Amino acid sequence: MKALILFGHGARDARWREPFDRLAALWRKQHVGTPVELAFLEMMQPSLEEAVAALVNQGATAITIVPVFFGQGGHLRNDFPALLSGCQEKFPAITLCATPAVGEDLAVLQAIVDFGAKAL
Repeated sequence: MKALILFGHGARDARWREPFDRLAALWRKQHVGTPVELAFLEMMQPSLEEAVAALVNQGATAITIVPVFFGQGGHLRNDFPALLSGCQEKFPAITLCATPAVGEDLAVLQAIVDFGAKAL
């Protein structure tokens, strides 16, 4: 079974996570047969490893991780690969892959431009 993890930075303020919760809810509504979990780099739970474990417990065998970051900064270049590698070591029977940061996608950037245009 395929599954998805939406991976964010995390923050001290619990309200920061609200858009991530809405994003996961939208996924669940539109992709009923494909489980999704949130995961955070720091300051929030679950961690990437905890999210992978939750999906494995639901029967996932292939998990795609989508970094919900605007760019490939230090966290995605340094911290994330180490976390991903640790998860792969802990769950060797599971296929783990990751997309580029969402902010690297032209459609996402265009959606932000469109949002700004509507605000004018």
